[in-house]
Amino acid sequence: MEQLIEQILSRAPWLAGSFIIGLIAIPIFLAISRHFGLHACVNECESQVFTLFGKVIGTLDKPGLRFPLTQFGPRALLIPFFGKRYVVNTALRQHYMRNQMVNSEEGTPMGVGIWYEMRVSDPIAYLFTNANPEGSLQANVTSSTISTLSNLEMEKMLEDRHSLSRTVRQTVSPLSEKWGYQLGSVYIRKVAFTDRGMVDNITEKVVKRLVQVTSAMKQDGENRVGLIKSETAFKVSQKMAEAAAARPQIVGQALNDIAQQDAEILETVLEVMEVDRLLESNAMIDILPQSSNVLVQLSPPKRDDVTFVE
Repeated sequence: MEQLIEQILSRAPWLAGSFIIGLIAIPIFLAISRHFGLHACVNECESQVFTLFGKVIGTLDKPGLRFPLTQFGPRALLIPFFGKRYVVNTALRQHYMRNQMVNSEEGTPMGVGIWYEMRVSDPIAYLFTNANPEGSLQANVTSSTISTLSNLEMEKMLEDRHSLSRTVRQTVSPLSEKWGYQLGSVYIRKVAFTDRGMVDNITEKVVKRLVQVTSAMKQDGENRVGLIKSETAFKVSQKMAEAAAARPQIVGQALNDIAQQDAEILETVLEVMEVDRLLESNAMIDILPQSSNVLVQLSPPKRDDVTFVE
């Protein structure tokens, strides 16, 4: 065990030197290998285009460590001297353009915001078909949006933005594919008025319209409530009239039944009904005891030709 420790300690300077040399030599070797095209590191959402003598010899678009020698053969050794390597970003990108001016059918100046997505689908066409593909795509989207929205009715411009966005995308997509772009979603996000006075006028009209609609809704509700009340009162009065019309028949039938059973009960019921009717009429009634000997005499005005004799 002690001998093993002594051997490790005796070799420690050599191992440390080898580690330090490796730390310095490996990056240098990798840099030389990358410079001379022996290997290439392709990142995610990235594509590398290789040209030789001004002509495209191939493309590497799969992420990871790639070896051009296996892809392009011995020609890959000449790329560092007579060719070039282009790195193209193929990730999805988004652009938003603000306040693109259009005029409605009524002549109203409007500011339009356009949002769209795009990604590079053909790196070779992106590099060599158009000198400025991004600027050309942006200008094409802008011009297509302005031509699509110009001279439209303001109502349609504000409400039909989804269909108008699809129209813009269908117009721009064929040309963008020629430039190596794949156009994604296109959306007209904002349509705004640029004239402050017009904004104030429209706000005032909207407020007046809301007040008008609110009052109309309130009046319609009151009309409906009144109609319901009148219909309910009519039905109630109709039912009450039907009940009042049926009451004499029901009462008469009940009295006939009572008369058939016992005449004395019928007489008592009639007396009770008469007393009840008198009480309801609020008439003045003088009640005299049966045992009192009181002579009540009503004397009419006296005349010369008439004589009253008791």
